[in-house]
Amino acid sequence: MAAASTAFKKLIGNFGPVLRRCFPSVQVQASRNAHFKFVEDTPDPNLGITEKKNLVQSIADALDYTLAQDPSAIIFGEDVAFGGVFRCTVGLEEKYGKQRIFNTPICEQGIVAFGIGAAAVGTTAIAEIQFADYIFPAFDQLVNEGAKFRYRSGNEFDCGRLTVRAPCGAVGHGALYHSQSVEAFFSHSPGLKIVVPRGPIQAKGLLRSCIQDDNPCLFFEPKVLYRSAIEQVPVDDYLVPLSQADVVREGSDVTMIGYGTQLHVLKEVAEMAQEQLQVSCEVIDLQTVLPWDEDTVYKSVIKTGKCLVSHEAPITSGFGAELAASIQSECFLHLEAPVVRVCGPDTPFPHVYEQFIIPDKWRCLDALKKLVDY
Repeated sequence: MAAASTAFKKLIGNFGPVLRRCFPSVQVQASRNAHFKFVEDTPDPNLGITEKKNLVQSIADALDYTLAQDPSAIIFGEDVAFGGVFRCTVGLEEKYGKQRIFNTPICEQGIVAFGIGAAAVGTTAIAEIQFADYIFPAFDQLVNEGAKFRYRSGNEFDCGRLTVRAPCGAVGHGALYHSQSVEAFFSHSPGLKIVVPRGPIQAKGLLRSCIQDDNPCLFFEPKVLYRSAIEQVPVDDYLVPLSQADVVREGSDVTMIGYGTQLHVLKEVAEMAQEQLQVSCEVIDLQTVLPWDEDTVYKSVIKTGKCLVSHEAPITSGFGAELAASIQSECFLHLEAPVVRVCGPDTPFPHVYEQFIIPDKWRCLDALKKLVDY
């Protein structure tokens, strides 16, 4: 066994330089967020006073406000009473008590099942799954119970007051069990809403909208942004509408669509395309994956005639496939090229070679060049 282990390490060690020769643009990550550049958004001045906060703090703000305004609201999950592994619920147990903020056993199916039951009797239930990678034991509860609760009762009962939070996505060192983007698994389930924020400003408003929505919502938080994304976040309560995409950069030549961390990659690619290729890119943050904002996307693609979709999740059956199929169906006569997808490959997340499978700016820029030249 020791000899086999040594041989495997030697093989992997030899493989690294080969990958670097094949991908000369890829550098060893100096930090967890080296594959993207976060540029903060400017808050709406109508929302009042702001404070500098990271993604963790903005999520904590949304939860704190909910608990203060809604006496029925409860938060539960693994270690949430201690603040959670990412510290999004720090101080909430001390402020609101153990009956409203409490730990659960390590049982994702039980966490979500409890949340469905609590929401069905009128409680505002906010569940935390410690990592999105471990949400799959709760898949049956979410898809066969939560999503169908309203339909199967003829709208007599529902669990719409349920919100499930979960950290997701690549972080630079998470490997196969702590790096996955799982949104596409649930996008095939009518009755659920799926939201992925790109930064602190959006996260606070989108999470408040999820909590107030009358449908069960999955709120996936890109964990690499937890502390690397810092913005001036409005202090007062506000909502960011669900199912409404955000055109974060207007353009005329190509439409680029993403969400979460990948949106920041596309923003940088748009800058590079303008500087290097004199190509004007319109960048759209989907924000809500399900149900997504078809009108905004179609309007943009009809204007530009070309479209690139990108996400971290594997390309096969990823949500980009739904976007590409819908765009090519509804905008076919306006398209000047097939819709291009730049996504993760169909492989588990590796550990030390994670940087080679992330759809970074270089892969996106290369695909954009081919799209422009089609």
